[in-house]
Amino acid sequence: MKIGVLGGGQLGRMMIQSAINYNLDISVMDPDRNAPCAHLVRDFTVGGLTDEAQVYVWGKAFDLITIEIENVSVAALKRLAAEGVTVYPQPEIIELIQDKRKQKTFYKANRIPTADFVLTENAAEVKKLADWLPAVNKLGKEGYDGRGVQMLRTTADLDKAFDKPGLVEKMVPFEKELSVIVARNASGEMKCFPVVQCEYHPEANLVEFLFAPAEVSKQTEEAAYQLAKDVIEKLDMVGLLAMEMFLTTNGELLVNEIAPRTHNSGHHTLEANATSQFEQHLRAILDLPLGATTLIRPAAMVNLLGEEGYTGEAKYEGLETCMAMEGVYVHLYGKKLTKPFRKMGHVTITDGLLESLKAKTRLVKETLKVKA
Repeated sequence: MKIGVLGGGQLGRMMIQSAINYNLDISVMDPDRNAPCAHLVRDFTVGGLTDEAQVYVWGKAFDLITIEIENVSVAALKRLAAEGVTVYPQPEIIELIQDKRKQKTFYKANRIPTADFVLTENAAEVKKLADWLPAVNKLGKEGYDGRGVQMLRTTADLDKAFDKPGLVEKMVPFEKELSVIVARNASGEMKCFPVVQCEYHPEANLVEFLFAPAEVSKQTEEAAYQLAKDVIEKLDMVGLLAMEMFLTTNGELLVNEIAPRTHNSGHHTLEANATSQFEQHLRAILDLPLGATTLIRPAAMVNLLGEEGYTGEAKYEGLETCMAMEGVYVHLYGKKLTKPFRKMGHVTITDGLLESLKAKTRLVKETLKVKA
């Protein structure tokens, strides 16, 4: 079977590493000839992921197409699917998740708990919602890795409202931000990875580090699994779905956003779980039995982000110090150039005790730096 992957970033890179174990024939398309996947496959095509003609011509060579990024040409994927190419996740689901407005409307229509929201067309409409403050203003499209999301805490913040179609969402009083990754194959088998707790960078608005398992009650954990399964079933999706949630101060779970692919909140599964999220994704899209998701031991993940004030060829400080620590696993993504907050790699940390795990995680975060 010939498998095509749209996107050649770090998610594709780690997917390929899992695919090698099953001798799968993987080809990749990405606009960057030096993308992290470029030198890992025999067939790497430089092309625009949102260019319908390029994606369509490229995609005709494959039996199965999957993605590692949502910003792709849905029109091309729909044409390919109509002509018999298997596309997972399905093009209609990618289209839904590309637009946060459609995503939130889907939640409401399907009675999936989420924060209250109002759809807006421009900055003027956002400014009329002063009584909603504090709130979150999100672009409908084009947001990625923290971009296209901003906090509106006071009326002074309304001047920076997005002047494109988007939404305003009530800021939720929450105790924790959680994530669950659920897999579903074409036969309908589903499995969830253990709930993780995420902490976000206050400026970049992306995951800075996470802990697994999350420190939540058994009741909350089971509710999170049921919610993830409910969402992927209502989407009728095949593949891997990452679901980010808020655990509110009154104990309610609210879905924030979903991603139809492997996700930053599942990187630790490479070392910490019986099956990694990357292998599970491949099992799901190939309609193979899903692997065990058991957490082998407590784990944490630290994102290696480009340091503020540094742009240029990447240099890693503290790498050898971290490599000397027991239970520390460094993953560098092969990106030659760094810039502030760019994802350059991640580190998985494992430890049998939660307290020592947290201490080790803080030490890694303070020690390993990406500069230029």
